[in-house]
Amino acid sequence: MSKKHASGLRRGARIGSVAAAAAIALGFLSAGAANADTFVPLPDGEIADPVGNVIKRTEESALVSPSLAGNGTGRVAWVSGKVTVDVANIKLPTEAGKTDGSTSSLQGTNNSSTHKVSRINTGYIVGCQVDISGLKGNLGINFSLGGTGTMTGNLVTDAVTGLTSVVTNTVSPSASLSVPLQPGQVRFVHIDGKDITKPSTTYSIQYQDAELSQQGCGGQAQARAYTVLEIVGNDYVKTSLYGQPFSIG
Repeated sequence: MSKKHASGLRRGARIGSVAAAAAIALGFLSAGAANADTFVPLPDGEIADPVGNVIKRTEESALVSPSLAGNGTGRVAWVSGKVTVDVANIKLPTEAGKTDGSTSSLQGTNNSSTHKVSRINTGYIVGCQVDISGLKGNLGINFSLGGTGTMTGNLVTDAVTGLTSVVTNTVSPSASLSVPLQPGQVRFVHIDGKDITKPSTTYSIQYQDAELSQQGCGGQAQARAYTVLEIVGNDYVKTSLYGQPFSIG
């Protein structure tokens, strides 16, 4: 064998070794990427009702990761965001009315219609093997936790706008909000809410790394934010703002 041929073999062996090492490294990186957290930035949203109330959602994001259960049917998402409501100069009840302890059949409202006070509620709609991207700002769409009920209301007009004060709620990281889901199911997961008793006021709810722990879904799972503003009193207005859907895996 010539020296030139032997040198070529050695060079080929070195190249082969480097390629093998690169392939092994890539394999480790791919395995790590498959199990890594995924950060999902989400767009802002805004909606106004006919009487001048405005709902805004900003700074929303989700950090999605596989469940530590490692069973293929669990996912975890840490969600963050800020919701503000600019309440118009309208007449509002200043105190909650009497309640018999019953709950509202209107999903996502947290009982505003039964305790006679205006309220803002925010949270997430989570679905398993259900396309929730078609859920838009339609107050007649029905998504329930097992019962029935629709989000409907009579919208009215003629109000004077103007803002004079700010009321803020901040939700810090808390215990996991467990969302057991079977294929074909959709659930509302409530994050926080606040009674609205002052007109011409900005109300704010901010949440950071609220954990949504979803178990039992063997297929694709999706989530999207919802915010419901329910105004009661002389006029009744119900407005919903939905966020962009995102995959939980």
